[in-house]
Amino acid sequence: MSDEIGIKTLRRMEKAVFYNRWLVLRVKNYLNGDILEIGCGIGNMTELLAKYGKVTATDIDKYYINRTKKRMKKLASVGYGDAETGKFFFSDKKFDTVINFNVLEHIENDEKAIVNMRNRLRKGGRLVVVTPAHPTLFGSLDANLGHYRRYSKAEIIKKFENAGLVVRETRYLNWLGAVGWFVNARVLRRKILPAKQLSLYVIFSTPFLFLEKFISLPFGLSVLVVGEKP
Repeated sequence: MSDEIGIKTLRRMEKAVFYNRWLVLRVKNYLNGDILEIGCGIGNMTELLAKYGKVTATDIDKYYINRTKKRMKKLASVGYGDAETGKFFFSDKKFDTVINFNVLEHIENDEKAIVNMRNRLRKGGRLVVVTPAHPTLFGSLDANLGHYRRYSKAEIIKKFENAGLVVRETRYLNWLGAVGWFVNARVLRRKILPAKQLSLYVIFSTPFLFLEKFISLPFGLSVLVVGEKP
């Protein structure tokens, strides 16, 4: 079964409906046709992705797979999938979009995983990744969630290009969240984000997240990168 902190975090993020919707809306222009989600967890994002195409959701954890199956029912095909090894419950199917939210940082050999995800794309298909940004923010929260790293734009762009992808977009997301992460992970050294604090963040972050649609910022909690298979 999945680790306790991971499950608690996913359950708390399940309640952050506005933020989850905001993330999906941020990448909706890249969502169409057959969509492969890597690392579906308990289905928080799967449910939203299903509005934009035919979703195949995968995870390496049986508990998460079963939770998402029950949640999605017939709205998505759900099963085992490991981006690092390239093993999936389906055969050689290709996709228009391969996407993951806060997954790449959990994979030890991330470069191999990026290549395997690219291989699941059709020609012209896009790999969409949202992952923790800025190595300087790495702290107790990252360690307890099993993160291997956080990324700079330059690092993630290089890894996408090395995998044979043409980078179409990169930007930092959620600058207010980055401030909160620094305080909780580097200053207070918490093991997990407090539920009440997360609820308050969802309320007060709304105008700031709206502005990010029009302003490109030099830092953020996450980095978005989109790569196209030529």
